[in-house]
Amino acid sequence: MPDAARPPRHVLILGGTTEARRLAATLAPEPAGAPEHAPAPECALRVTTSLAGRVAAPRLPAGEVRIGGFGGPEGLARWLREHAVDALIDATHPFADTISHNAALAAATAHVPLLAVRRPGWVPGPGDTWHQVTSLDEAAAALPALGTRVFLTTGRMGLAHFAHLTDLWFLVRSVDAPEPPHPPRMEVLLDRGPFTVEGERALLRAHRIDVLVTKDSGAAATAAKLTAAREAGAPVVVVRRPPVPDGVPVAEGPGEAAEWVRGLFSAAHSH
Repeated sequence: MPDAARPPRHVLILGGTTEARRLAATLAPEPAGAPEHAPAPECALRVTTSLAGRVAAPRLPAGEVRIGGFGGPEGLARWLREHAVDALIDATHPFADTISHNAALAAATAHVPLLAVRRPGWVPGPGDTWHQVTSLDEAAAALPALGTRVFLTTGRMGLAHFAHLTDLWFLVRSVDAPEPPHPPRMEVLLDRGPFTVEGERALLRAHRIDVLVTKDSGAAATAAKLTAAREAGAPVVVVRRPPVPDGVPVAEGPGEAAEWVRGLFSAAHSH
């Protein structure tokens, strides 16, 4: 097929993160907000970002957008085929392990190249008192020995794991209001990052927080709470992120992911 008649390469980004939005802005035709020095792709691209629909008012990325689930790995594989997807990028939250495993199965089934984008995780520094656990249940089990006033920043979807802790008080921060079951002694703070160290410091002081619970999301936008907890001498329960599915290559950020896409299609373009 001559180049002039070649349809645009179709990239599907499983999104919902800052990295996904930045990647879409870099790859989408005439991307809004893309850096001027970003090199142009070797061939025309069609970029679709899929959002799970769990946030009521998501920040929409450049390019095409679809919202909602696919119906498991079979549904995603079917979507990849029906929409002639040439590359799949899993740029979901580091803890969205179900969709990540679905993506790996679907990509293998549909024979579509897959890349995972994972920002580097947080690393404890001098003065940090971290208790690393592998699940929200482990986090809940650790809390009674660590404090009585908990700043819970693990998202609204997992509050049921803490609902039995009736003797503890929780400050829960999430983008959207949580639904039961949740801890009986709880105050909800609806907010979205980025957060500042000064703001987090004031929050911990105002609510007399003596223990923080967080997932290792690795985002700079939400890392300020770790600094505030260190300064306050408050222990931090850190839920480790699940591993990327076996065999899936990983990029640490949107720039590296964009280079992967360009390299993939440059190689195909030259054959």
